[in-house]
Amino acid sequence: MIPVTPNSSSRSSRIGAQPVVLAALSLLLILCGAASIALWRAYSGTSPETDRAIAARALQARATQASEQLVEKTKGLEQTQQESIDQLQVLQDQLQTMRRLLAAQQADTKRLSEQVTSLTEAVDGMRQSFASVQSSDSSPAAATRNRSLRTRAHHALRSAQRRVKPRS
Repeated sequence: MIPVTPNSSSRSSRIGAQPVVLAALSLLLILCGAASIALWRAYSGTSPETDRAIAARALQARATQASEQLVEKTKGLEQTQQESIDQLQVLQDQLQTMRRLLAAQQADTKRLSEQVTSLTEAVDGMRQSFASVQSSDSSPAAATRNRSLRTRAHHALRSAQRRVKPRS
């Protein structure tokens, strides 16, 4: 067995016997730390809370500015899109007009082609009748009559060609 010495027990009994002093010392140490932090903040002039508030406000301002820019860009895109739609509608109207004009021009061409065909047939008929008349009659009176037929056919052909000429 180990004998108990009065020296070792007096130390633990002193610490256990004076808890108020130990608590007071701990409280004093905590108060000194808090006071030093307060003095440090007071003399340095900066506070983390104000820095955080300033940073939060700056971040909020940047977010607001970015959202305003997005709204402006969206409005610009909407306007550009509407202009494009309007231009497309104008082009579609022009295309429809051109189609109508093309159809009318094709109808005119067909009509004129039919007129040329009928005139060509008339001229061929006149040539055949002229040839048959010329072969049966070689008299001077027939030659005069043939000349008048030729002049009439020639004038009819010229007037048909004038009507067929494309319009500008």
